[in-house]
Amino acid sequence: MARTYPIDKIRNIGIIAHIDAGKTTVSERVLFYTGVSHKIGEVHTGDTVMDWMEQERERGITITSAATTAFWTPTYRGGADRKQFEHRINLIDTPGHIDFTVEVKRSLRVLDGAVVVFDGVAGVEPQSETNWRYADEYHVPRICFINKLDRMGASFTGSFQSIIDRLTPNAIPVQLPIGLEGDFRGVVDLLRNQAYGFEGDHGENIIEMPVPDDMKAEVEKARHELIEKIAENDDAVMTAYLDGQEIGLDTLRATLRKAVIANRIVPVFCGSALKNKGVQFVLDAVIEYLPSPLDLPPVKGIDSKTGAEIIRPADDAQPFTGLAFKIATDPFVGSLAFFRNYAGVVKRGSYIYNSTKGVQERIGRIVRMHANQREEVEEIYAGEIAAVVGLKNTTTGDTLCDPQSPVVLEKITFPEPVIGIRIEPKTKADQEKMGTALHRLAEEDPTFRVAGDPDTGETIISGMGELHLDIIVDRMKREFGVEANVGRPQVAYKETILGEAEAEGKYIRQSGGRGQYGHVRLRVKPLERGQGFEFLDEIKGGVIPREFIAPTEKGIREALDKGVVAGYPMVDVQATLYDGSFHEVDSSEAAFKIAGSMAFQEAAKRAKPVILEPIMKIQVLVPPDFLGEVTGNLNAKRGRIEGLSDRPGLKVIDAQVPLSEMFGYATELRSMSQGRGSFTMEFDHYEPAPQNVAQLIIEGKKR
Repeated sequence: MARTYPIDKIRNIGIIAHIDAGKTTVSERVLFYTGVSHKIGEVHTGDTVMDWMEQERERGITITSAATTAFWTPTYRGGADRKQFEHRINLIDTPGHIDFTVEVKRSLRVLDGAVVVFDGVAGVEPQSETNWRYADEYHVPRICFINKLDRMGASFTGSFQSIIDRLTPNAIPVQLPIGLEGDFRGVVDLLRNQAYGFEGDHGENIIEMPVPDDMKAEVEKARHELIEKIAENDDAVMTAYLDGQEIGLDTLRATLRKAVIANRIVPVFCGSALKNKGVQFVLDAVIEYLPSPLDLPPVKGIDSKTGAEIIRPADDAQPFTGLAFKIATDPFVGSLAFFRNYAGVVKRGSYIYNSTKGVQERIGRIVRMHANQREEVEEIYAGEIAAVVGLKNTTTGDTLCDPQSPVVLEKITFPEPVIGIRIEPKTKADQEKMGTALHRLAEEDPTFRVAGDPDTGETIISGMGELHLDIIVDRMKREFGVEANVGRPQVAYKETILGEAEAEGKYIRQSGGRGQYGHVRLRVKPLERGQGFEFLDEIKGGVIPREFIAPTEKGIREALDKGVVAGYPMVDVQATLYDGSFHEVDSSEAAFKIAGSMAFQEAAKRAKPVILEPIMKIQVLVPPDFLGEVTGNLNAKRGRIEGLSDRPGLKVIDAQVPLSEMFGYATELRSMSQGRGSFTMEFDHYEPAPQNVAQLIIEGKKR
């Protein structure tokens, strides 16, 4: 099969936003206007295409990122040659809720561009900032869409200003809204200096209108600023601009495209997806300004044998190089591995190499996904996104490549779970099914962990929040038929050290015949928050033979799992092995492993060990009458108020509060605010718990 779309006509994009900004509504309009669906699905009526899981439709939120393929020709390309301007858009609709942040992070890792949707009333919200940070991390070019301008209290200027203040100074409007709230009726395209309205049952007919008289001065000023910002990115255009020449539309578009791809400009569009206004222009912008796989630097990896850097351009002639970014359980075909093909061609039935795991896999079937529908294909070319059925050993973040040219791409790092619950099956039959269900769900979601408590024999599941674990338990029941009893949520505390200390560990056992002898000296010191664990080997002159260094490190790593204060995992510690001794006959790997563990525990006890608790960033929205009571309540929860701001009819409180104080807060807030308050919460960082709180944690009185 030949390639149907040249690589420069492919766009891999994601739609990202804070919860309730209207991402799924935008996605549904995209599917309708591109002809993928013939009916517009709505979140509030529970018939969306992209939110296809039962839980998503019931709760009106997106839980898993859904992938689909659509085709679009820019609206201004008319006539007989329209078809030659058609582009393929691989679109991923991601969740906005912080508990499912893993879906956003892994999607951005493999996407070339993003459309960031904002609520025209609220502007930038906490999850918008987190998603923006992820996009910055992966250098993803993006465009903004200020949605919901038909809502009461909507403000394009206010929302745009919040993008400038809180996200990037590089944002610039390329459109202005005509009217707001109930009077919102169209947009002005600043580059073309042309106003547009939307007619028809679903806003499918775009009509040209004159720019309203009362907006002419505002449009002139905004257009001048836009052209100036574009001109700054190209010397030739800047010279023409300063000479007072009229710069052609094609030149402005081409220069803006380069600046967007280089992350120097973020164009801002506006509209109302629910009222079918403005979405077609966002599709135009995806094609005009967001990159094709060819516009971005080639993917870099390392040779798994030599460690040398390998560069793979987006080209069908290169050896196959892909990254599995999501594993999903499909009730009809089993396990689906979503992957981005960076280079080469992969065919059905061929063998590929999983260089992360070091195993060979066979490609059973290749499918293009459309939400939960599948389209079988024979092969996938460079720059495309698809899913493979039948990979046995592949998990999220694994590199898939040509067996003859192995390469390992950078892995995706995920946040650690902050909350856990104990779970037990209701019956013996459920017990057998529960193991399978939890294993499958943990394969799908890297922020979901399953562990056994060695003291009680119970199963503990951990995740990013109460909603996350609630959905997991619900999915176990619906998809795997497992009934389970669930305990109270527990906070995932950690431990660390604040000081430096040294200790030695000696393990000597004499029993008839050969004994055991291991002896090490360690130095421990704290690392910065979030650094994890670091092991340094400073053994000189062979005082400990090389073959005993790795077992010593293994012993230390095992000791990290059970901290010295209350048995929570230890993090952000550096351990240096600097001295020790060995016995010619009695020394063994097992003895050094035990000695390493003993030395680490002793050193940790001397190095001012403390308990770390997760601190959450929360944003509370309440009517002004309840502000005093709500802030007082947050202070009583050991919260720190970071800022207060206003929205139409509401006060916005930004604060940081320990997670352990936030259980049941939704109910508390409702009763304090007569049901009119709402809040969002996301993990921010770990910090040492105060002494009195730490004592309660040690005694097991604080969950």
